[in-house]
Amino acid sequence: MAEDSAATGPLPVVDYLKIPDDGDPYLEGQQCGQCGAIFLGERSVCSKCGTRDQLKPLRLANEGSLYSFSIVHRSFPGIETPYISAIVDLEGGGTVKGNLIGIDPDPEKISFGMPVQVVYKDALGRKDKEGNSYLSYFFQPRG
Repeated sequence: MAEDSAATGPLPVVDYLKIPDDGDPYLEGQQCGQCGAIFLGERSVCSKCGTRDQLKPLRLANEGSLYSFSIVHRSFPGIETPYISAIVDLEGGGTVKGNLIGIDPDPEKISFGMPVQVVYKDALGRKDKEGNSYLSYFFQPRG
């Protein structure tokens, strides 16, 4: 039975990270057909206008700009610090939280509005109890 549940590739760390069999990974949002608002995760009601059952899947952009960040110096055991927790506004809509990589965790080197891109990498070596690895998304400076 365990053999039937074995993954053929990495598992997504969140349900809005899609890993198609025949293409590149991407983040998927939901867009309201009434007001155009974009959200992460599946839902049946728009949080902006209250419209029901009008949300459709939308492939989100892999580029955006840094909206906010925090340099984390204390975390759970086994999590390396410091790291940069970031909120990014994606081009075309959608706001996503994740870690900013590829830049020193120094506030002098990070700027609000800086262009970033979404990259997909192994989730820091984490595995489930069957030994399947996870794929995660991160942000890194563009340029």
